[in-house]
Amino acid sequence: MMNFNVDVCFTPAQAEHRTISSNTVVVVVDILRATTSMVSALEHGARSVIPVLSIEKAMELKKIGFPVAAERDGVMLSFAKFGNSAFAFQKGEVKNKKLVFTTTNGTLAIETACRQSQKVVIGAFTNISALAQWVAKQEIDVLILCAGWKNTFCLEDTLFAGAFIEKLLELKAYEIASDSAHAALDLWNVAKADVLQYIEKAAHRQRLRMLGVDDVLEFSFQQDSTAVVPIMRDGELVDVNQEP
Repeated sequence: MMNFNVDVCFTPAQAEHRTISSNTVVVVVDILRATTSMVSALEHGARSVIPVLSIEKAMELKKIGFPVAAERDGVMLSFAKFGNSAFAFQKGEVKNKKLVFTTTNGTLAIETACRQSQKVVIGAFTNISALAQWVAKQEIDVLILCAGWKNTFCLEDTLFAGAFIEKLLELKAYEIASDSAHAALDLWNVAKADVLQYIEKAAHRQRLRMLGVDDVLEFSFQQDSTAVVPIMRDGELVDVNQEP
């Protein structure tokens, strides 16, 4: 059986300088909190998630009737109906709706991924096994794109990258293609015995605590609570399991 490569970019800025093969799926991850929240929205009935880069675009879409989730620097924006907590989408308010989403880091990473690849999916610890199984069936190379924090390295996304690499290696169809992928896996092996204790080191974990929005922390590192795999289709994220 042919082996495929798995690689990691720690920030969107790194991805801008990569030549990414057309035969590559990009997995975008922003554990705290955008991609965890997007998975949650689709799991709880949203028809799709529409990621937009700018606040202005989100406001335009709100004016024509779309519900909006919006935050900057961890703070929910005043015009939005939702912030960036996975729990906000578990109350039935997004069921059958198209949800507009704009965040500090996650939506930039998604836009970057879409410029680089025609196949973009969303990763979180909550869907990690379902995502790994789906990716393996594609039989193509994988690039994990970490959202980071304002184009700098962050621990939480890198831990997901390492955990996801571990899942892919267990499937016996992948091999590590870069030093960054080795580093992510090594970091995961250090942290995985007690991820919540390890993540206390993370700068963004401290930001969320200071803002009083860290109630979602434990949930964000729980694996396999859903089989939802968000994939980008015509500018919208939809669950691949519900595609026609």
